[in-house]
Parts: sequence; structure tokens; C-alpha cells
Amino acid sequence: GRQRLGGLTVHWFRHVDGTAMRTASVCCRVRLTARPSSSAAFKAGPAHIRSFSRNGRQLQRKAKVDVRNGLEATVGRQRLGGNSKSTAMATNAVANAGSEKCKVAVLGTGLLGAKVAERLIHDGFDVAVWNRTSEKCAYLGEMGAKCCVSATDALSYCDVVLLYLSDAQAIESTLFEEESAVEALAGKCVVQMGTIGPAESKRLLERTLVADAKYLEAPVLGSLPEAIKGTLLVMVGAGEDPSNYTAWPVLQALGQSPVYIGDVGTAAAVKLALNQLIASLTVGFSTSLGLLQANNVDVDKFMGILRESALYAPTFDKKLQRMLDREYSNPNFPTKHLLKDINLFLGEAEIAGIDTGTLKGLRGVVERTLDMGLADTDYSALHDGVTKQ
Repeated sequence: GRQRLGGLTVHWFRHVDGTAMRTASVCCRVRLTARPSSSAAFKAGPAHIRSFSRNGRQLQRKAKVDVRNGLEATVGRQRLGGNSKSTAMATNAVANAGSEKCKVAVLGTGLLGAKVAERLIHDGFDVAVWNRTSEKCAYLGEMGAKCCVSATDALSYCDVVLLYLSDAQAIESTLFEEESAVEALAGKCVVQMGTIGPAESKRLLERTLVADAKYLEAPVLGSLPEAIKGTLLVMVGAGEDPSNYTAWPVLQALGQSPVYIGDVGTAAAVKLALNQLIASLTVGFSTSLGLLQANNVDVDKFMGILRESALYAPTFDKKLQRMLDREYSNPNFPTKHLLKDINLFLGEAEIAGIDTGTLKGLRGVVERTLDMGLADTDYSALHDGVTKQ
């Protein structure tokens, strides 16, 4: 098989005796320093790999990587994109390529959590799912997931826990309220993938460490189509190189190139900053569109000008037809979640001494939209909050 890992393209295959061998190309070379135990198995391997091993190309510089099956590779310490941290992460990825996939529990199978579970099942992971409303898990069981009756059941089953719960309070009650759940956390890798505040994420880190588990945050940008395709933009906050974590191959399955932001709390801050832009851009575009409609302006002509300007953002076209039709059903991101994120951003902004006057005005628009009964609709419903007084 072939997999893109950071700056490397990793090729791997399995011999008839079950031994996995790997080569890496593009930014470094790898020399196999041990052959499979069976010479017949070696001869059965692909021709280019047999030739590669016989030629015994010279080891490139330093950085030895111990491969779990007894092979040893040496990877050049060439910088990837000028970032030595990326080199180390790619090197670790080479060592893990082709290894047995871990068991994953997805806690919270709402809109995004369910699609993430689908993606992991499709990618060959052993997946367990749990949701407070068990009916939301049923179809995932038909796809091959283990549907758990409790969060503790899911935690006991897995190596990696992905949290797609509504907020930090829901996370804490799920993981730490019952002693059985706390005990089941020991030795696991907990990944917080929803939108919470930096301070909340740091508190989760502390409580997870007390439970003898590892913790990292990995909020994502993208929606249901990207989750299904494995093209989410994954932002990682961790206390060390995240490619050392058991969860790293899982994150790569969801987003091809997860971005290591920094310590726990930094990725949460980036996610809030991006979601604030969702509110700002949507309300700003709705306001302009409302003025055009009030003056019977041809929207297509306006969009033609906007698309050629530096003011254009792709989200405008994604939400335009919904706004024109006032059709907000089948949401990718419900309006009520946007209000939660704005409130989180306001709290962090006030702590940081950032003026919040404009954002409070945006919050008023979102609250008015919810008062219209549009809490569970797509956030493009903000157009009604802007134009219907």
C-alpha cells in the first residue's frame, strides 16, 4: 500500500510470512537492514523491493527508527518544509506505517461524530460508539461498529477515545462522574475534538492525567462531507510531539496532514478564532445580501463582482442559495452551536482584553435567530435573523 505521511510517501507491503517491510521516498531514503525470516517470502516480494534491498543503498545520516517487526530503518534528517519538528513526526509515522490499527471509541454521535465514526469504519479501524440517545448509534452498528450501552463500556473497549460531546461540562460528566468510567480511562489516549475553550481543555488535561491517561486536543475545521472523505483540517494541541501518541494514525485518517499548533489550549484557541469568523462572515454577507434584495439588485451581478475581488470568501457561495431560498434544513452545523462558540470566544476575549462590542452585536443576531425557532437549522438561517425584524 501507499500512504502520504507528512512530507513522506510511505510504501508498505506484507510478505507471505506476515512480515511488513516499508520504504520511504521523496524527502529521505530508508535501507532495510534485516530480511524476512523466509528467503522464499523475500523472493515472493515485489521486484522493486527485492532490488532495493539487494543494492543496499547507503544509510542517510542519523535518526535510527526501530520498526516493531524487527526491521531497522535509518531516515535522513532532512527538514520538511523548513520544520525539523515535521521531520520527527514523519519519521515516527514511517515506523508506525502498516502496523495493526488501534481500537477507537467515538463518544457523541451527533452530526459530525457519526460521520467521523463512518470514516474510521471505512478505513478499517475497530470502532465502538456511544451516545446519550442510543438511537443515533443504531445505523453505525449495521456498518460494523460496536454500539455500547454506556460510556464506560466504550472506554473499556478502546485504545483511543474521540470526544464529540456538546461542551466541556458534558465531557466532564461523561468521563469523570462515575468511578467506573475513571477506572476505564487508565492507559487510554483521550482526544478532545469538539469546540471548547483553552482553559477548559487544560482542565481536561489535568483530570485525564490524574486518571493515568494521555490527553490531546484535536478540534477540526470542516463539515460532514470532509469528515466522510477524511479531509478535515485537524489542529492539534499536545504537550509533546503528537505523532508519538497512539491516536496519531486516527487523526491522519480524518485529516491527511494534521497541524501541530503547540501545547494543549493553543489548538482550542485556533478553533475558536476560526468559528468567530464563521459568525462574522455569515452575518456580514447576510447584511449585504439583505440590502441588495431590498433594492431589487441582480444578485448574480453582485456575486460576479465579489468573486473577482479580495473581499470574496468561498463560504459566501456555499450559503448563498440557502439564503435566497430561505431553506435551512439538513444542517452541517446548527445555529445553536454557533451561539455556544460565540459565548466561549467572548469569555476568552474579555480575559485577553480584546474589545467585544462587535461580537456582542453578532451574538444578538444569533440569539434573535434562535428565538425564531431556528436553533436546529443550518447557520445560514442567520439571514433571517438579519433581515426579518
